[in-house]
Amino acid sequence: MANTFQSFSLHITPEKFYIEACDDGSVDVLAIDRVSTEMTLTVRKDVPASAETRPICGLMGTIRLVAGMYLVVITKKRKVGDLLGHAVWKALDFDVISYKKTILHLTDNQMQDNKTFLSMINSMLHSDGFYFATDYDLTHTLQRLANTSPEFQEMSLLERADQRFVWNGHLLREFIAQPELHMFVFPVVHGFITVKSSCISGKVFEWSIISRRSCFRAGVRYYVRGIDSEGHAANYVETEQIVQYNGAKASFVQTRGSIPFYWSQRPNLRYKPKPQISKTVNHLDGFQRHFDSQIILYGRQVTLNLINQKGSEKPLELAFDKMVTNLGNGMIKYIAFDFHKECSHMRWHRLQILLDMVAEMQDDFGYFLVDADGKVLLNQEGTFRSNCMDCLDRTNVIQSLLARRSLQSQLQRMGVLHIGQRIEEQTDFEKMYKNAWADNADACAKQYAGTGALKTDFTRTGKRTHWGLLMDGWNSMIRYYKNNFSDGFRQDSIDLFLGNYVVDEADWTTPLQDPKDWKTFSFSDVFNVTLLTCCLLSGDTWTETLAYVLFWGTASAVTGGLILFYGRDFVDAPKLVQKEKLD
Repeated sequence: MANTFQSFSLHITPEKFYIEACDDGSVDVLAIDRVSTEMTLTVRKDVPASAETRPICGLMGTIRLVAGMYLVVITKKRKVGDLLGHAVWKALDFDVISYKKTILHLTDNQMQDNKTFLSMINSMLHSDGFYFATDYDLTHTLQRLANTSPEFQEMSLLERADQRFVWNGHLLREFIAQPELHMFVFPVVHGFITVKSSCISGKVFEWSIISRRSCFRAGVRYYVRGIDSEGHAANYVETEQIVQYNGAKASFVQTRGSIPFYWSQRPNLRYKPKPQISKTVNHLDGFQRHFDSQIILYGRQVTLNLINQKGSEKPLELAFDKMVTNLGNGMIKYIAFDFHKECSHMRWHRLQILLDMVAEMQDDFGYFLVDADGKVLLNQEGTFRSNCMDCLDRTNVIQSLLARRSLQSQLQRMGVLHIGQRIEEQTDFEKMYKNAWADNADACAKQYAGTGALKTDFTRTGKRTHWGLLMDGWNSMIRYYKNNFSDGFRQDSIDLFLGNYVVDEADWTTPLQDPKDWKTFSFSDVFNVTLLTCCLLSGDTWTETLAYVLFWGTASAVTGGLILFYGRDFVDAPKLVQKEKLD
């Protein structure tokens, strides 16, 4: 595999950017013309002595905004650990540098739009969860990497990467077309990675979790649900648990993703908007595309649907079951488990019902195992595809339990655990294991819903607590606020970053300048005035005061009701995509 350079210096002159490879023995320099945007290779001696110089950790790529092109660089990183002997890094800080030396050529509106676009890019960059490696392919599972051709092995990281998980793919579009520049860039994944050194009975082994978030149909909680026409599911995450001991390696892969047909749940100021299943599309086409892809990638599928089987979620459960039946594919098995009903009143021990239900299937699927000599002993022949409504809280709890069951078998097979030894009895490792999976839940939840995960008290401790319930309530309130009043901006940030919306310098207007609907101002102003009047005005007698309160109170209630009725017009909706994509 052609590795990328590991350390860089950025040299800036008024005419060019120079990215110097600082690895031992390297003299290569990437030169970027700030006027023509042309990228060429040069050598260290061609960098002007007058250039402003600073170290950087890597290139995310380039992006075009209203003011022109911008260079996006990683300025700070932290080592997560060594995965199979390769350093894995988390990108912590970034800089977005304009090619243009001034923006005085822009109008006031363009300057404001450019400032907003810049804040979107910076918001996305600092959303937490960007990881990279310079000499290891983080986008593929161990099993995929073990079943590749010699030609694949010779490709650069950029060429061979699984495009589902390359979050800087749009930013690297100029580099992809020039293979000679691939040594200067690397794919960056979004999600969660932890690498732990562990010890059981004096036997030291490495244990890791990698959650790769898909950049297809990516977005935030209520604005991205279901699937798109290509079968890509919202909030799709591939999670791989890896263990290494004495040169042997094992992995267990699971996936999560939104219920894979066309449905939406647009925010409308209500605490839980009612899900809507589209009545105008052929669901089975997209549904089949989704599972055809999953079967090719992972083999047999067991879909664990953890949503409620009553109330507003019930139609989704019935539709999912019906579509699996109508598809008639023997490679797909559907299992519905009403998580909330089964575990109500703190009866979390009832999760064992589901584990027992799928135990034989999990044993049949197996896991990937390769010995110290590189010989493949086992392949994983199927995956569990789990979902709840958000594919966050309930989903992560179940995934952590399935992963522990797989790990129990792997550690026994590798000789770390003796027959009869249980992971649950290894106090130190069990604590680390639970906290790592809870951290995984929090990371995925923050990226999609805007807060840490719910139910992590169970994941961390194995028990549901009253304090955990209180924290879930607090996080639910924060989610409500963000979903209604800030997620439009977050969705726009993701779409801009991933290239779902591309800024055109020649276009003098952008969707950011679309005016608000008149109701947004009228109703909110009337509501504020009536509520204030109701509180402040009083009459000379109690009957006049009562009349005032009744009149203005009724006016406030009616206005509030109208605001709730027109709720969609008051939420922070995305501006950079067409409305039909959101409905």
